[in-house]
Amino acid sequence: MANLRFKVVGEAFRKKALAVQAPEGMTSEYYGKYVFNRETMVKYLSKETYKILTKAIDNGETLDRTVANGVAAGMKSWAMEMGATHYTHWFQPLTEGTAEKHDSFIEYAGAPGGSVLEEFSGKLLAQAEPDASSFPSGGIRSTFEARGYTAWDPSSPAFIVDDTLCIPTVFISYTGEALDYKTPLLKAVNAVTKAATEVCHYFDSSVKKTYSYLGWEQEYFLVDEGLYSARPDLLLTGRTLIGHESAKNQQLDDHYFGAIPERVQAFMKDLEFEGYKYNIPLKTRHNEVAPNQFELAPIFNEVNFAIDQNLLIMNLMDKVARKHGFRVLLHEKPFAGINGSGKHCNWSIGTDTGVGLFTPGKTPEENLQFITFVVNALMAVYKNNALLKASVMTAQNAHRLGANEAPPAIISAFLGTQISAVLDQLENAKAEEAIVMAGKNKLKLGVSTIPEVLVDNTDRNRTSPFAFTGNRFEFRAVGSSANCACAMIALNSAMAAQLKEFKAEVDAKIAAGDSKSKALFEVIKKYIKESKSIRFDGNGYSDEWKAEAAKRGLNCETSVPVIYDAYTTPESVKMFQSVNVFTERELEARNEIKWEIYTKKIQIEARVLGDLAINNVIPMATHYQSLLLDNLYKMSQIYGKDEALKLSKTNSDLVKEISERVAKIKSYTEEMIEARKVANKIDSERSKAVAYHDTVIPFFDKIRYEIDKLEMIVDDELWTLPKYREMLFIG
Repeated sequence: MANLRFKVVGEAFRKKALAVQAPEGMTSEYYGKYVFNRETMVKYLSKETYKILTKAIDNGETLDRTVANGVAAGMKSWAMEMGATHYTHWFQPLTEGTAEKHDSFIEYAGAPGGSVLEEFSGKLLAQAEPDASSFPSGGIRSTFEARGYTAWDPSSPAFIVDDTLCIPTVFISYTGEALDYKTPLLKAVNAVTKAATEVCHYFDSSVKKTYSYLGWEQEYFLVDEGLYSARPDLLLTGRTLIGHESAKNQQLDDHYFGAIPERVQAFMKDLEFEGYKYNIPLKTRHNEVAPNQFELAPIFNEVNFAIDQNLLIMNLMDKVARKHGFRVLLHEKPFAGINGSGKHCNWSIGTDTGVGLFTPGKTPEENLQFITFVVNALMAVYKNNALLKASVMTAQNAHRLGANEAPPAIISAFLGTQISAVLDQLENAKAEEAIVMAGKNKLKLGVSTIPEVLVDNTDRNRTSPFAFTGNRFEFRAVGSSANCACAMIALNSAMAAQLKEFKAEVDAKIAAGDSKSKALFEVIKKYIKESKSIRFDGNGYSDEWKAEAAKRGLNCETSVPVIYDAYTTPESVKMFQSVNVFTERELEARNEIKWEIYTKKIQIEARVLGDLAINNVIPMATHYQSLLLDNLYKMSQIYGKDEALKLSKTNSDLVKEISERVAKIKSYTEEMIEARKVANKIDSERSKAVAYHDTVIPFFDKIRYEIDKLEMIVDDELWTLPKYREMLFIG
């Protein structure tokens, strides 16, 4: 039987996986082994070079090119001692992944054709020129215009993968526009750092710098490599386009936080070992609610570092999983009928004095600062709720958002009862009234052996896309396969623009004669009233909320291509320009790329689905139908036609049902292909994407419904595609 064959394959991988063991020992002994971090820099750089480099990193200063030579020399010595023979500028093009072109250290020692030596200069470190013609540019570059530049980002440490020194870089066009995620991310982080620092000076003049932090939580699925390879849809699209749900899936919630399967534990241990060598402080691992779904999360870090680490860990996950006979699925919805995967982004801002700006304080002054930043965050989300949704929306994430498993496709903010009550009181408070925030309450359980539990000042709301969780906001709508830089660019830019506006309003009131405290209070009260519609503490899954959100004027659009329009509204263009993150041309180009990628994703899925339907499913079904007809014929030879039909009514009904469903599958597939052909003739990327959304996607569910019904009646031995019950439960 098919499922028995798949079990045999899985058993072979299980034995192989358990033979792979991560080395034992203290994590601190090998932590950061493959990273050119500060501890390594001290050993391989001169004191003067180290001093200049770290000062530039800490203060955001531009490095002199002459310093790059000293850094390159030390970096090369370290890399070669670690076994590296090549280097690459590692960057983040607008494809959601990473890119790299490897060059060897060797150069001719003298005349061409002679001996070689290893060389790595400051020039090679600081800048490279990869071919930019094949990367998405959204019209910024023509196909025949190939020149693009990568430039070293000193603030993100270099690292070694296998035999290659990887240097994190930005990627820009010949004309200077950003062709990557890192360039605008660095601009957004710098903008919010500057704006937040200036606002902090209302409360503490000793603050010299603020930092934007990110703690991501990466959800993922694991599936046996043999089963993965036997599913063309998983192989080519990352998700199952067909497949009837398993009789048992997640309805018992027994997988959530359950005991981790032995094979998975071995994979996790090996992955953590690899992650630690790259300075990735992986802290948490556990089973998620869906079968074969898991999560890992590190300790938070500065946004730029955290995103580089997330991209690196996604690559490592794939590499390590193959060693263990698994494939990692990062698609937001690889299996229908069970939860999809997200990448929750815990975002906060802190000062160089150690104060978390989203952390309640112990004094009225500290709490005023806390309320100031919380209210400005609410205003940023309120003004840019459509943009924030656009920053996380993709063809893949559309399957997840809005379902009863993830945040709804409406951006709102959750604060919890206590913070909401404080803001409500402040609406009508007088300037001289102090802000008092309750600390953690003690909850007595009445069991003598269990200590008192400290209760946070807010509960958690898993239906909220942007939830306050005690000292940070959790942006829950980001998809598991996404580069979270996209969301962090939008969020940090919006916050920076909002803080600039806040400071301008407060300063204007102070200039008009108000005291600082009165000016702060008046502007905060105004913002509390203006942003009230973004606050929602209830069930974001309910139909009532959808109706209420529309009344409040929040963006309720669900079409992915139309949602992208939020990037190029006059308000968004003005906001991004005000903080020097994007030009209007760059925003228009990014939308062109988003529409094009959306279209191609759906186009590939449609082609794969059509191929599966015509070349796999229909032949399997008709083959089984032939066996049934053969049985009916033989029965008629023995009992006569009428009696045979009575005795084999079930088989007769199955023959008829198969014919009807096969006819529908063929008809729907042909209609889908025609709709695709019509859409492909559209020149406008936006209109083409809308056409794919409106006229091609609707056939997916129609075709799948008929196929999934056939799966339930065709002989299991003849159904050659692995089923959900086989893929979702690791032995």
